This record gives sequence, C-alpha cells and structure tokens, in this order.
Amino acid sequence: MRVRLLKEEFGDRLTLEWRSFLLRPEPEPGRSLEKFRQYTQSWVRVAADKPSGNFQTWASDEGPPSHSIPPHLVAKGAAEISEEASHAIHDALLKAYFTDNRDISSEATLRAIWAECGLDEAEFERCRNPDLLNRIIEEHNEAITVGATGAPAFRMAHHDIAITGAHPVETLSRWIQRVLDDKV
Repeated sequence: MRVRLLKEEFGDRLTLEWRSFLLRPEPEPGRSLEKFRQYTQSWVRVAADKPSGNFQTWASDEGPPSHSIPPHLVAKGAAEISEEASHAIHDALLKAYFTDNRDISSEATLRAIWAECGLDEAEFERCRNPDLLNRIIEEHNEAITVGATGAPAFRMAHHDIAITGAHPVETLSRWIQRVLDDKV
C-alpha cells in the first residue's frame, strides 16, 4: 500500500525493483501453529498504522510457512514472464499470506496462486531454475550487507544503506525526495 502511494507520488522519477530478503531462509519443519498464531497478533499493530495492507491474524488451520524461499522463487519466476505477472503474483502472495492465511511455502498453494493469477501452468516450472535461487540468495546477502534486518526494507540505488520497517509514507517520501534532490 505505502509503496504504491510513493510510486503514485513520484511517478517516473521512482523506479521500483523488488529484491529478496528472506525472513526465514532455512526450512524449519514442525513449527507450532499455535505459537505462529500468537506471533501474527503483532500484525494488528501494523494494520492499525494506516495506510496499510489488509492484515488478518492467522485463523486458518494451514500450517505456518516453513521458510521464505518458495514464494521468492515464484515471484522471480513470474517476473521473468512479464512485469504484469510479477505485480499480480506479488500482490497475490501478500494477500494469500497476510489476509487469507495460506501457507505460501506449500507447492500446492503456490501452484494455486499461480493459476489464480492466470499464469500458464507449464510456466510454473521456471520457478525451479537454480539461477533464480542463486539470485535470491545473492539479493538476500546484499540486503544484509547494507543493513536490512527485516521486511519491509528500502534502499536507494547507488546507496549502501537500507532502512528497515513500516515507516510512515511521509517519512519515506521525504527520504526519497532528498535523494532525488541530491542527484540534481
């Protein structure tokens, strides 16, 4: 939501590039559903800070996602198809996780999301490309190098520092404007 507002404000002066940051880089089998439900109570605070997306505390019986790599592979695979596919998958993954409480580390769920976005089922196989996994890991490591500690994290091109957190739109807008003014 906030990124969309910033894009509307800055138009063509702001180019967005979604990069990978893995909140859970390694699979963690056997995560407690009840403990995960308690964790998602923190989403209520994020949802209250408007504008925000639609965050629902975990209410489904689907297990918590085991790790972050599967949805990142799907996002990168869709981005290889087109910008429109990339946006559709990105939005669908966020909705599936934060609103619909679906396990986005499950291949069945990811295939369903792919289909819901109207993408060709045969194209899903591109998500298995080892080059995508390598790119995800490289982007994650780069994010850590520039100081990202969580999501969301923002970084301006040619700057070696990231800011992390769901900052108010006004704060992000001032930051972007200062960087753009320095380029002139």
